[in-house]
Amino acid sequence: MSDTLQSLDQLSQVKPVAPEAPKYVKKVDKLNRAYATGKRKDAVARVWIKPGAGKISVNTRDVEIYFARPVLRMMIQQPLVAAARNGQYDVICTVAGGGLSGQAGAVRHGISKALTAFEPELRGVLKKGGFLTRDSRVVERKKYGKAKARKSFQFSKR
Repeated sequence: MSDTLQSLDQLSQVKPVAPEAPKYVKKVDKLNRAYATGKRKDAVARVWIKPGAGKISVNTRDVEIYFARPVLRMMIQQPLVAAARNGQYDVICTVAGGGLSGQAGAVRHGISKALTAFEPELRGVLKKGGFLTRDSRVVERKKYGKAKARKSFQFSKR
């Protein structure tokens, strides 16, 4: 401990040590696929991505068949478009639970996490777009004495 300071003048010459940013490494399996789990509401999606022609399959079906609404398909494409990787990865996912919009949100979350596992340098772009954050909003539980979570029964004076 020979480098202790003896006066306040020496304190101004000390350079602060900046903490290093965490290093993220590429995580792929032996088939060169990245895996991630995405969640939204009650839906859970298991997502694998690998380099390819941009084919997306959900529960062994094509994405156009499984998610018929264009808004849901656009939602799934958002992380790939934000990272400028549209058409460069094949996406295979299995999704269960919840409704279609929750499942689409879970797939989007899973694709974002899998992209960061495959290409860690994309983390900043996806984080800024809000794709890596799990949307924690879930349905509020029903309370006793209420018709639904907050709705009361019809009031009548007599």
